[in-house]
Amino acid sequence: LPEARRNLDYKVVVDGSNAWRQRLTNFDYNTVLIAAARCVMPLEMKVSIFTVDAFTDHPFSGNPAAVVPLLQEELMQKLAGEMNLSETAYVSPVGEEAAKEEPWVRCSRFSLRWFSPTTEVPLCGNCRTHVEFETLSGVLVARKDSDNIVLDFPANTPVPLTPHQDTQLGPLLRVATDGLQVQQMMLSHTTKKLLVRLHHSCTRKHLENLRIDSGSFLNLHDGSLVKGIIYTLHGGLHVSNAQITAPDSPQYHCLSRYFAPWNGIPEDPVTGSTHTVLGPYWSKELGITTLKCRQCSPRGGDLLVTVRGDGRVDLAGRATTIIQGYLTLTPPIKSG
Repeated sequence: LPEARRNLDYKVVVDGSNAWRQRLTNFDYNTVLIAAARCVMPLEMKVSIFTVDAFTDHPFSGNPAAVVPLLQEELMQKLAGEMNLSETAYVSPVGEEAAKEEPWVRCSRFSLRWFSPTTEVPLCGNCRTHVEFETLSGVLVARKDSDNIVLDFPANTPVPLTPHQDTQLGPLLRVATDGLQVQQMMLSHTTKKLLVRLHHSCTRKHLENLRIDSGSFLNLHDGSLVKGIIYTLHGGLHVSNAQITAPDSPQYHCLSRYFAPWNGIPEDPVTGSTHTVLGPYWSKELGITTLKCRQCSPRGGDLLVTVRGDGRVDLAGRATTIIQGYLTLTPPIKSG
């Protein structure tokens, strides 16, 4: 290879053999040089990658998310599209500990970015006893509490639609309800999530059997006001905070499903950010601050939501790692 670089007038890699040179005179020099470079240069980059099911302790349920060390800017959205999961999270140690030995073990502060298959999102919801993450929504804190991981998020209290918003969303709302009676509609402006509370005559079965062509939503609204729709109803549980039933109880304070085609997500299996909207809403409706919640997608998942008095909510749930491996990246070599 060094001799080839010195003899640029040749069309081939020269090894001092006239026969070798004669045999390859019809080959393009760049083609051979590229082939040689691939043999002698370490071009592949291997990066750890994990798939974690969040808000569940059972494999193949909850919300599957990919977790990857922070990559180059141009690769993150491409990989999120390749994974085609609701969330692909990119994590990187930051601060003084990041430059020291074993930063992934010693660091208590990380940068964190979330991507759906089509776009970066500011807030998602899926350690040590206390870890801080720098995100587009500010600093988020995670801590371990027994078997649960507790995430500290800003509360996103929904408000009633204005007459103008009701008119603007009219075509979408008529399709989105799928013929079911609706008791109330609210909007979280910070997350652009529309909360649709189904009528009290609806049951969990109605919610689970809801058949939504979420792709049709894209033709009815441009995403300027709403980026996702939460369907919710009361789960039948009325007990106070001190009387919350065991985790395996079939009763819940809040049931929901979530569709976000504007973010490339037909239906999100379990969503932390929707519960920053649902928590404040149902806390006010039921007069309690701790809620046992179930997202009733086909995969399904459970969260314990605590609405604090400081404009924050705690989302508690379990997680299980399903896949651990390596992502292989090979940069292209350009000829010419």
